[in-house]
Amino acid sequence: MKWLVLLGLLTSSECIVIIPLTKVKTMRKTLSEKNMLNNFLKEQAYRLSQISSRGSNITIHPLRNIMDMVYVGKITIGTPPQEFQVVFDTGSSELWVPSVFCPSSACSTHIRFRHLESSTFRPTQKTFSITYGSGSTKGFLAYDTVRIGDLLSTDQEFGLSMEEHGFEDLPFDGVLGLNYPDISFITTIPIFDNLKNQGAFSEPVFAFYLGKVKGSVVMFGGVDHHYYKGELNWVPLIHAGDWSVHMDRISMKRKVIACSGGCEALVDTGTSLILGPRRLVNNIQKLIGATPQGSEHYISCFAVYTLPSIIFTINGINYPVPARAYIHKDSRGHCYPTFKENTVSTSTETWILGDVFLRLYFSVFDRGNDRIGLAQAV
Repeated sequence: MKWLVLLGLLTSSECIVIIPLTKVKTMRKTLSEKNMLNNFLKEQAYRLSQISSRGSNITIHPLRNIMDMVYVGKITIGTPPQEFQVVFDTGSSELWVPSVFCPSSACSTHIRFRHLESSTFRPTQKTFSITYGSGSTKGFLAYDTVRIGDLLSTDQEFGLSMEEHGFEDLPFDGVLGLNYPDISFITTIPIFDNLKNQGAFSEPVFAFYLGKVKGSVVMFGGVDHHYYKGELNWVPLIHAGDWSVHMDRISMKRKVIACSGGCEALVDTGTSLILGPRRLVNNIQKLIGATPQGSEHYISCFAVYTLPSIIFTINGINYPVPARAYIHKDSRGHCYPTFKENTVSTSTETWILGDVFLRLYFSVFDRGNDRIGLAQAV
């Protein structure tokens, strides 16, 4: 079971938003029992500074890797500031957190925004509704001051959820979208655009280093070269307005196994796995020897030592993903491939390159030049 978010439409009276954000398995199933997640969070206490480091006009903000399922970081909203853990997601544009008036059990397990305690809070009459593959949320839009470390976005419009379903065991309070404004279906100015318009940084870029254990960061306003090796390979976007690029092919042992005539690839920090069309994903599962068990595919854990890399060729550059990266072990000691079906219907072959890919490759999202930079992560 995957937590899958789909793209939809809006109506005139209410904003219906279904955003392309995907997560590996529900936290409830993957961890088997809720206590395991609680124990993990206690053992891996978030000791990083609440304040981002800043140098050469670059703001570097720490992220926490939770069992290779999701990367979360701290933001604050309101005056005085109230702290939240959010997913920094390049697949969506909206920012939302739970409202203190949300009675849902899912809200009760997360930090809720107490708007009556914020002197800079300003409500609106607009509502929103977001439906995910394993849950949903709806509420109203408001304005307030939002901080990402030392970055300050004043009068930032964001969503306050009044009803949530399916988020009880997930280790984050909300989502902070970093996609283009074109992707937003609730006609808000995304926080990156608001910061850019307010002169928060000189270069309209942000970048991700997603580590396996510690040291994961998102950086704004520039690139810290210590996080990658060699040169950045720049890839133009298919069109300005979405973090999608043209991919040449996917191959293994010098044989093309998918994307044979070229395809589209969405570079998405809000997706845990690598998603693609069902037929092609099933073919890859067969090629690597994975066997179906119910709705999942499993593989021998020893396969990480024998299987070859799967190579993603983008703009003429090969990006190998070795077996140790595309095979994961779950809480029960069972191993599974990180290739899953993309249930979103698209007119062309589309792949979503999530955290499995991005742990290997440092990624730069350049809004000024409508391009993505990739380089081997340190």
